[in-house]
Amino acid sequence: MTASAARIVTDPEWLAHRYDEQHDAFQFRHVTRARHAEVPFATDDCLGKEAEPVVIGRQQAAALLGEQAPIHFIFHSAFCASTMLVRALDRPGSAMGISEPVALNDMAGWRKRGAELRKHAMVMNDLLGQLARPWGQGEAVVLKPSNVFNGLAMGALHLRPAAKALLLYAPIEEYLLSVARKGMWCRLWARELLESLLIDGMVDLGFEPRDYLRQTDLQVAGVGWLAQHNLFHRMAAHYGPERIATLDSERLTSDPASSVAKVAAHFGLKAQLAADYAGHAAIVRNSKSGDAFAHGERQMDQQRARETYGDEIDKVAEWVRVAGARNGIAMELPFAL
Repeated sequence: MTASAARIVTDPEWLAHRYDEQHDAFQFRHVTRARHAEVPFATDDCLGKEAEPVVIGRQQAAALLGEQAPIHFIFHSAFCASTMLVRALDRPGSAMGISEPVALNDMAGWRKRGAELRKHAMVMNDLLGQLARPWGQGEAVVLKPSNVFNGLAMGALHLRPAAKALLLYAPIEEYLLSVARKGMWCRLWARELLESLLIDGMVDLGFEPRDYLRQTDLQVAGVGWLAQHNLFHRMAAHYGPERIATLDSERLTSDPASSVAKVAAHFGLKAQLAADYAGHAAIVRNSKSGDAFAHGERQMDQQRARETYGDEIDKVAEWVRVAGARNGIAMELPFAL
């Protein structure tokens, strides 16, 4: 087992896919670079269920870990083209992008269940080490966690003081449009997100618990957006422009190659020119379905949603702005690229 474990831990194609807190062990599964590029998220739903993951004790895996690549983060608040961005940054010789690895969700869930802070930090440090194994000479690793991880974002940056982060968000109207047009399941997701943010202690906006039962689905979504936006403001104030940059989805999608290049420059990646990313498959294809984008497809989707839900969205967006102003939360983040 030792030789096999050593081979697996030194090979970044063996993804540290899950963390088992009961046995203090990582579960590894084999995922090639090409397979990462094919799927939106490094989850079982996208990769397929792994019947027999390789289980290696955390401490053994940490002892076998060799060189680590520079690591950077894309933290996002959903519906902002984050999957496209992390996929576009995946360029051999420059960086490898990993999208929403489940083990980071495991860390968020474990913390919510009351994990002891010191032990949690030790495990998080070891997990980040596994995710930072270099894929190629001189390449960095860019991690895009799920936004359920946002409550741990500052802790991750503390553990990796050389890491930089991009804070990516959709403007409130576009965020609400996405929730509305995606239907009932997305509205339920918005409520589940708010529940998670409340558990993490991230919602301090002057509402009473009973208020959430009186709010519409889009108001609940707006509270979740505002709570995450408040966190991003605090992160920017704490770490400053040397480590933090911000970007909104509309600027990203209006000129994706240029925007990706600016993110790459912020991270200090080797490829930093728009020409390095123009024509990248992630930019010209839908990150979820893989289908080629039709010209103006995003704008047409948004316009159709506005025709149906525009009045409600306008009212809720204004309500969010007022709630933000009362709590000193600006709608735009500082340090924009």
